[in-house]
Amino acid sequence: MGDILPIRFQEHVQLTALGINAANIGFNTLTMESDKFICVREKVGEQNQVVIVDMSDPNNLTRRPITADSAIMNPNAKIIALKAGRQLQIFNLELKAKIKAHMMHEDVVFWKWVTPTLLGIVTDHAVFHWTLEGESAPLKMFERHEKLNGSQIINYRVNGDEKWLLLIGISAQSGRVVGNMQLYSRERGVSQPLEGHAAAFAELKLDGATTPSKLFTFSVRSETSSKLHIVEIDHKEGNPVFQKRAVDVFFPPEAVGDFPVSQQVSKKYGIIFVVTKYGFIHLYDLETGACIFMNRISGDTIFTTTELEATSGIIGVNRKGQVLSVSVDENTIVTYILNALNNQDLAFKIASRGNLPGADHLILERFNQCLATGNYSEAAKVAATSPRGILRTPATIERFKQVAVPAGQISPILQYFGILLEKGELNRAESLELARPVLQQGRKQLLERWLKEDKLECSEELGDIVKAHDLTLALSVYLRANVPSKVISCFAETGQYNKIILYAKKVGYQPDYQYLLQYILRLDPDKGAEFASLLVNDEGGPALSVEQITDVFTAMGMVQQATSFLLDALKDNKPEHGALQTKLLEMNLLNYPQVAEAILGNEMFTHYDRAYIATLCEKAGLYQRALEHYTDIYDITRTIVHTNLLNPEWVVNYFGRLTVEQSIACLREMLANNMRQNLQVVVQVATKYSDHLGAQQLIELFENAKTSEGLYYYLGSVVNLSADPEVHFKYIQAACRTGQLKEVERICRESNVYDPERVKNFLKEAKLSDQLPLIIVCDRHNFVHDLVLFLYQNNLYKYIEIYVQKVNPARTPQVIGALLDVDCDESVIKSLLSSVRAQSVPVSELVEEVEKRNRLKMLAQWLEARVLEGVTDSHVYNAIAKIYIDTNNNPERFLRENQFYDALVVGKYCEKRDPYLAFIAYERGQCDMELINITNENSMFKHQARYLVKRRAQDLWTYALRPDNHHRRQLVDQVVATALPETQDPEDVSVTVKAFMSAELPNELIELLEKLVLEGSAFSDNRNLQNLLILTAIKSDKTRVMDYITRLDNFDAPDIANIAVGSELFEEAFTIYKKYDQHVNAVVVLLSNIGNLDRAYEYAERVDKPEVWSKLGKAQLERFLLKEAIDSYLKADDPTNHVEVIGVANQSGKYDELVRFLQMARKKIREPLVESELVYAFAKTNRLIELEEFISSPNIAQIQNIGERCYENKMFEAARILFTNVSNWARLATTLVHLNEFQAAVDCARKANSTKVWKEVSAACVENQEFRLAQICGLNLIIHAEELENLIRQYERRGYFEELMSLIEAGLGLERAHMGMFTELGILYSKYRSDRLMEHLRLFWQRINIPKVIRACENGHLWSELVFLYTHYDEYDNAALTIMSHSADSWEHATFKDIVVKVANIEIYYKALRFYLEEQPLLLNDLLVVLTPRIDHTRVVSMFTKTNNLPLIKQYLISVQQANNQAVNSAYHDLLIEEEDYKSLRDAIDNFDNFDNISLAQRLEKHELIEFRRIAAHLYKRNKRWKQSIALSKTDKLFKDAMDTAAESKDSEIAEELLRYFVSIERKDCFTTCLYACYDLLRPDVVLEVAWRHGWQDFSMPFMIQVMREYFTKVDTLEKVNQELLTKNEEKEKESTLITPGGVGNPLMLTYGSPAPYGGAAPPGGMGFPANGYGGF
Repeated sequence: MGDILPIRFQEHVQLTALGINAANIGFNTLTMESDKFICVREKVGEQNQVVIVDMSDPNNLTRRPITADSAIMNPNAKIIALKAGRQLQIFNLELKAKIKAHMMHEDVVFWKWVTPTLLGIVTDHAVFHWTLEGESAPLKMFERHEKLNGSQIINYRVNGDEKWLLLIGISAQSGRVVGNMQLYSRERGVSQPLEGHAAAFAELKLDGATTPSKLFTFSVRSETSSKLHIVEIDHKEGNPVFQKRAVDVFFPPEAVGDFPVSQQVSKKYGIIFVVTKYGFIHLYDLETGACIFMNRISGDTIFTTTELEATSGIIGVNRKGQVLSVSVDENTIVTYILNALNNQDLAFKIASRGNLPGADHLILERFNQCLATGNYSEAAKVAATSPRGILRTPATIERFKQVAVPAGQISPILQYFGILLEKGELNRAESLELARPVLQQGRKQLLERWLKEDKLECSEELGDIVKAHDLTLALSVYLRANVPSKVISCFAETGQYNKIILYAKKVGYQPDYQYLLQYILRLDPDKGAEFASLLVNDEGGPALSVEQITDVFTAMGMVQQATSFLLDALKDNKPEHGALQTKLLEMNLLNYPQVAEAILGNEMFTHYDRAYIATLCEKAGLYQRALEHYTDIYDITRTIVHTNLLNPEWVVNYFGRLTVEQSIACLREMLANNMRQNLQVVVQVATKYSDHLGAQQLIELFENAKTSEGLYYYLGSVVNLSADPEVHFKYIQAACRTGQLKEVERICRESNVYDPERVKNFLKEAKLSDQLPLIIVCDRHNFVHDLVLFLYQNNLYKYIEIYVQKVNPARTPQVIGALLDVDCDESVIKSLLSSVRAQSVPVSELVEEVEKRNRLKMLAQWLEARVLEGVTDSHVYNAIAKIYIDTNNNPERFLRENQFYDALVVGKYCEKRDPYLAFIAYERGQCDMELINITNENSMFKHQARYLVKRRAQDLWTYALRPDNHHRRQLVDQVVATALPETQDPEDVSVTVKAFMSAELPNELIELLEKLVLEGSAFSDNRNLQNLLILTAIKSDKTRVMDYITRLDNFDAPDIANIAVGSELFEEAFTIYKKYDQHVNAVVVLLSNIGNLDRAYEYAERVDKPEVWSKLGKAQLERFLLKEAIDSYLKADDPTNHVEVIGVANQSGKYDELVRFLQMARKKIREPLVESELVYAFAKTNRLIELEEFISSPNIAQIQNIGERCYENKMFEAARILFTNVSNWARLATTLVHLNEFQAAVDCARKANSTKVWKEVSAACVENQEFRLAQICGLNLIIHAEELENLIRQYERRGYFEELMSLIEAGLGLERAHMGMFTELGILYSKYRSDRLMEHLRLFWQRINIPKVIRACENGHLWSELVFLYTHYDEYDNAALTIMSHSADSWEHATFKDIVVKVANIEIYYKALRFYLEEQPLLLNDLLVVLTPRIDHTRVVSMFTKTNNLPLIKQYLISVQQANNQAVNSAYHDLLIEEEDYKSLRDAIDNFDNFDNISLAQRLEKHELIEFRRIAAHLYKRNKRWKQSIALSKTDKLFKDAMDTAAESKDSEIAEELLRYFVSIERKDCFTTCLYACYDLLRPDVVLEVAWRHGWQDFSMPFMIQVMREYFTKVDTLEKVNQELLTKNEEKEKESTLITPGGVGNPLMLTYGSPAPYGGAAPPGGMGFPANGYGGF
């Protein structure tokens, strides 16, 4: 018991682990207004931001770039208040909107959310309240008291009704912290200064009080004492006075400077939490002020706290960033008070106030004592307020009821109920006991009020009691008690039918809907129809099928309601409703055809029996509906002949439903019967369904009927839309036969579908009076030759002239060609040609037609006439040119001068006749390819060369000079010899030269250029040609290059030299550079290309130019001739290449030579590299004195980098000089380590404060066993988590375990101590000092990495510690398994119970049960109590049944029987049978029905005890095995049970058999009783016969009298109902006569407005009901 603590302590989150800087965790930067949010102000770089930690998801931080002096989050919502100077703003973070803003007139020193909608604002002089709602400004509450001047305000609080306000501040006085408070009453408007550090408001309901008392509690530590004060404020009359409390607050002797910093009051438990600066927590009872507990929870100051709403505890943040909470442990606090404090009164008060366990025995003792002493009022109070209701049982009520009450005093039971009603809700037994007397006294309103206030626990029994007095109130009780059968019964009795389905669906109950529907229909048919619709249309599926509901309607003769219902129920037109659709239509077709007509017209249904309905429609005269439903062709053709009675438009549309064969058959039938009458309809059908029926079949149909007129009209309607050639041809035929020539002409002109050959032949054979259709067909389809032959042979010359003159003059060439083919006279042809307008005749076609017949000269006169008209058509001139060439009429002149002929056409014409004329034509038309080919074929190379030079076409040159041209050499000779010497145009020369270059003819090009440049032509001094000559020589003949360089002077020397270098003509390039005094380039050629350093050195000596020396120096440097290169650079006085010089010097290690160069370079340039390398060279040459002098003088050397290089090259003395110069303590420390100066190294490491440096120095100190210095280094390393592991490994590897543990223990007190330190120390304890591990874990389990320590404990077999860690890491599965595996070391019953209920793997529950069965069987039921909500009862029963240990868990079986589990019930039954406890067995069977009833009954009917056999009969009855039940009851002579079973069976045969049995055993009393019990089941004639035969008429007479009375009552009722129906029918007939005199009766609602109502009057009795209502009795 010594380990039991009354509190639960928890670390919720470590803020530094979330990335929040530890420097920002303090009173001025961190605020916590509630347990939901923490708000921190940070500065990252130059960016100010606010970090919001949502405690429900602390890993997802919200960072906002906000610059503010203060930020506080609203206690409930994501609303933030910001203060910047005197500006106040409130923002809604979720809506991203500003709510309010205000500018204060003085500085705000403190502010706080005092409620979720109210801000308290404190300035230097006053306190304000600023509400979140509305637009109001802050409202001043009171002025600050002068005693708070100079105090730091740390808190501001208000009480629940905001009537009392409290301001708290602290100040330093005389070396201690003094607390100052100002308590202000808003009602009185006065302030009271108090000395105090922390305070809180609270409420507490005292014994005998009607309302809670308002308390004010504060704590103070003065110079002489420390007190906690509890006083009452605003005392109310009628409440007992609260006695002021002032108790001492204990502070340890070493906590001299400690004082309270915060205070919270738990509303649930009435306990005061006081937190001090040094991290102590104090718990005090609010009512008595008694100290409950005190301990230290944090080594750092907890600077802000608030209420932890989930546990009614306290939560706060300390300076290390730990978010810690302390809550009351409900399971241990009362036990702790009893054992540790030995305070039974306090334990009793706290247990009663907080409904806590631990004081049950005290409660029972006090209750029994009060009863024994007659203090009934106190006993009632104890029972009513007992924790967890341990005394609120039926036994307690019975004890109160048995108490004798003196006259004039209130009974204890009433006092008990009064206290319960005031305190809260009554349980089931209490509610029943209270309801009975209240209802008996007629005080129903009290019960209603208690129900509204949820004071009573509703049950079925309570509802049954209330139902006798108020049905509506009983319904409310049944609803609350969830008794579906009784609720639905009440709904039906109160007429709330529409609520039945909703309620049944809501609670998952399935009532007998069919019976309910019949019941409701008898009462109210309209409501019944609505209820039926609700049953079918229920969202969760129909409660009754449509068929069942329809059967109910039909059985009750409600046709109208049935029709209305079916129309609504079948509106979805589902296939499975086909039979119902047929039934609906049949019903109305037989009785009310107009209703059926309306239904069919609406096309609502498609799944009924169509053939059957079609027959009914035809019989009813509904021919249209019959046709809609018939599918057999014989039926359709029989009915379709009545078209005179059908709408023609509908008939046409109807054919759209028929197949092709059916449609053709119907049309054929219609034409055969009455063609004149039906022709128009047939044409309309054929027109509309032409595509569907097929034009060919329709044409055959009309042709077989021999109606050309019908065929013409049909085809005329479809021909414009048809693409069938047959349709168009038949239409032309029909039009010709009916004399419609204009239509023939139109279709021939416009149609593109008909077969032209077939139409042409038909028109020839038809010999129409007008040949225009034939002309149109032949013209459109290019049958001109056939047309001319036909017309010419038939002497129809007129139509030939009409064709070429009016129809299509463009066909004149074909006409003339055809006339020429038939040897028509030439004069006739010329005459015809002259008669046609010349502009309409296509000349090219005309010339082609005449030319291919060798009659071109015939057109000479006509063509010359076109020339005279000024036409420019090339075809005209082409024809004239051909005529001139053939007639030799000066063709050369015509070809040179005429610009209109086509040169290509004419040239081709001349190629075989005269090649020169072809050349002239091609030259004029620039037909390049043709010209090249004709000149090549005829060896006309001179003409070709001149043409190419003048043409200047590069692509043409490319073609002419291609390698596969066999005539290229002849062409080149003519170009060089003739074409180029003749020209004086430079452009001609340029293009020609480029052509030669492009053709890659270098030798020919050189030959050409030498002729132009060296032989004294006009182009000798041309720079471009000289360049080209040299370049060409470089490319093709390098031996000529040096000669050209010496002979020519006008060329581009630099470019030519570069090209020469590229072509490896280095001497030629050197000659060019030397000739033109380009010394640098010349020496570069010598160095880079020729590679002769000696010639280069001689050339440099000769010219003596600095730039030449520089080039030479670079070349020498590249060959690693460092000394020679430096000499050359010194002569050039050029340091520009210092980087390469330094690099070569470093590689070769010649630092003495490098010093000379760098000293020269430093004079020329001031660069860090030069001076840095000079410093390094001094170091390498060990010139340390010169080194110190240099670095002490002004320089720009990179001393840090050089120091690093010296360190890397182990020049530690030089490195120390350099690192000292730049104050690089980090590197200096590591350098000193290498020099074995450890103390100095530690001093430098402290100055450097670098982790890397500390590591190196620490490693060196450990290596040299300098443990004191190593610990100094280690303390600076272990605060970095990432360095801790390496440090531990370093110590462990050398075996320094104690030193390592001492180091980490020393680091635990550091401000930056982190989780890794506590974790690793725990691991070290587990390895080397296991006796200290548990203490370490108890103190610091919140700060260790539990998984790592778990692994260490597993390796060390530390099972108790392992269980402790698993439990605190919420690894309850592993904790439980560990306890069971190592119970000798780690098992403890209470701990195991707490752990096992929290495991996630349900298999562990069963392992735990087996574990307890084996090791702790007496505690099994205690374990099962906590596991009951989580285990599978079936499996548990099976487990204990197999091991034959069921009696051990009897209490468990009783407790879980409420689950109504079959296995539990069966096991419990077995135990009861074995114990022969028939009462409990009967009770269990009646209350819990989930078991095998028949099996149990068969087992019990053979039991030796009669009560068990009676239970078997009861089971048979419950399962409707009436005969077995009655037989068993007969055997045991339990006749009352037998009669009850027979009555319940509702079976007349069983009842009559039982009656005869009683007669057979001559039990007249049972006979009479059976008549009464089975009255509804026994038939009067049977009873009368049995009684008469056995002479028992006297015993049956009461039965017979009652039967006669009932029969007469029924007859009277039926007669009355029948008379009322007759009266109503007569009134309806009168009203019908008045509305429609002489008419056919009112149409039904569905058929109103129908186009074809049925004839005849409405049948009597409305919808076909019998006139006498029920049809007689």
